[in-house]
Amino acid sequence: MMVLVADDDERLRAAIGIILKKAGYQVCEAGNGIQALSAFDEKRPDIAILDVMMPKLDGFEVCEIIRKSRARTPVLFLTAKSDIADKKSGFRSGGDDYLVKPFNEEELLLRVEALLRRSAPHGAGQASPWGEQAVRTVGSLRIDVLRFEVFVDGRKIDLTKKEFQILSLLSQRPGEVYTADEIIEHVWGIGYLHSSVSIPTHIRHIREKIEADPAHPKMLQTVWRFGYRLGD
Repeated sequence: MMVLVADDDERLRAAIGIILKKAGYQVCEAGNGIQALSAFDEKRPDIAILDVMMPKLDGFEVCEIIRKSRARTPVLFLTAKSDIADKKSGFRSGGDDYLVKPFNEEELLLRVEALLRRSAPHGAGQASPWGEQAVRTVGSLRIDVLRFEVFVDGRKIDLTKKEFQILSLLSQRPGEVYTADEIIEHVWGIGYLHSSVSIPTHIRHIREKIEADPAHPKMLQTVWRFGYRLGD
């Protein structure tokens, strides 16, 4: 697995590289936003770790450009800021998780592992240039993970970003049960466990959009006391 580490602090960048290499990852580095985009295009990393406050282009701008290329490579932001407004900007730009400086080695590796696990391809379908299954079909449901589009019986469905991410996650392994905590970890990040995120509310909203009878769902099912699954 190749990890892009982009930070203008050379010592921090080197320290992160040592941690990742010890864990078995390959590492490519960048000292500013322009270098980060160049390394991204050249190395095609499996995950990008981006400092928010970088010269030339900040981490949010780099992430937005990456997302415009339709790349679904996981993005982990590094920041010295912990205020909620900064986090909102990061997630709106297409980021997947946050890590606030200073952090320890174990937390960094746990977040990298979780993001890579979340993005791992499963099942059959059309392969994308990024190693992810671009189109997944579960019954009458069709999910294009690169175009962020969902269709039911050929009819396009409008979902919010989080609704799409939840549905995309469940579609990776149709029939497999995901607990609420697993969904939160994969979609919001491990830092949101035990937060006020309401998975039942998100599930209800998705059902209202994809199910013929949301009160008696056929596709997005609840497995009592365990969690949720897509399909049988």
